[in-house]
Amino acid sequence: MMHRLLLVVLLALASPLCMAAMTIEIVGGALNRIPVAILPFTLSAPGATDPAAVVSGDLGRSGYFRLVDAQGVVSPESPQGLSLPTWKSRGADAVLMGQALPAANGRIEVRFWLFDAVRQSQLAALSYTTTPAGLRGVAHRIADVVHEKLLGEPGSYSGRIAYILKRPGRYELQVADADSQNAITVASSPEPLISPAWSPDGSKLAYVSFEDKKPVVYVQHLADGGRRAVARFRGSNSAPAWFPDGRRLAVTLSKDETSQIYFLNPDTGELTRFSRGGALDTEPVFSPDGRWMYFTSDRGGSPQIYRAELPGGQVSRVTFEGAYNVSPALSPDGNNLAFVHRRNGKFHIAVMDLNTRQMQVLTDTALDESPSFASNGRMILYATLVNGRGVLATVSVDGAVRQRLSQSGDLREPAWGP
Repeated sequence: MMHRLLLVVLLALASPLCMAAMTIEIVGGALNRIPVAILPFTLSAPGATDPAAVVSGDLGRSGYFRLVDAQGVVSPESPQGLSLPTWKSRGADAVLMGQALPAANGRIEVRFWLFDAVRQSQLAALSYTTTPAGLRGVAHRIADVVHEKLLGEPGSYSGRIAYILKRPGRYELQVADADSQNAITVASSPEPLISPAWSPDGSKLAYVSFEDKKPVVYVQHLADGGRRAVARFRGSNSAPAWFPDGRRLAVTLSKDETSQIYFLNPDTGELTRFSRGGALDTEPVFSPDGRWMYFTSDRGGSPQIYRAELPGGQVSRVTFEGAYNVSPALSPDGNNLAFVHRRNGKFHIAVMDLNTRQMQVLTDTALDESPSFASNGRMILYATLVNGRGVLATVSVDGAVRQRLSQSGDLREPAWGP
């Protein structure tokens, strides 16, 4: 089964592309969006760009907020000058205002205030100090604060995503902000790259490269660009997944017989075999507390998702609906399982509530793959094919909000960072 999965990925990556900037289009949204007015920030720091534009982009694309027009508005110099009744009369439930001020050593202090226009009260007041280059990152953090204060759950706008981009004759592992901007290439090869997996602290990526004419697992350090092959055994080395403590990897190896799951210390090379037998076991992922490992296996006759209690506990089957369920991904709280579910010959993203074992199909496209949860567990990032090319998309766990990252290239194998 693992070889079949790799073949599907390679065929999907083999389509032509040209590089272009990505944009995000909303193809669905929540029924009741919160109206928010985001005022232009007062800018007095040299080199400062307005964080309001980034915050507006984050919240506007989320599908949970409706932006109240603030174009041409002159922001007050202080919160005391803000007229909340005026914004309430314009239909805003909440108002965000801010300032970008000069700080020491060429840095910028960003202050912002969030108000409840209905109750005429202040919800948040914070400040960040950053460099001019770090303003976008600060703006994403502000959007996270607004999201949490208005929806009661953490935002995920300041996270990062990893994915594979195929250029003509070249594959690139790229990392970008969650809004697809600031993309950088961290690894490239004329041979396919697949299966990026973030370390729990976000400092490293494990991935599979075919540059040696066979699948080999590498670990890439994002800070200095250093990388090292950590699984280069005979046969296939694939499907890396980090333990929650970030010290070990689970990998799928075929060095002894059929594809089996092993536990690997990437620093010492110590290897421990987990699964045995004639079945094909692959695609391991761990629950946040490290108690459970979920994985794909054909031990029951068709590809299904199983889980094992660690260390070395009994294995039990998790998915029963349909004859094909693969690529498990766990939400950060461990309550939801996302996976690829085949129905009527089409491959969709589905989610299961692990407490009730209720399953819901979230997507209506036909060739979906590689689900990955946002850090707040609200959204699922995945790859699909639209008009013959690979695109990235997101869907909320209730299926109400859907977005698509649009570009003229071919993007596959996404992973949402911590």
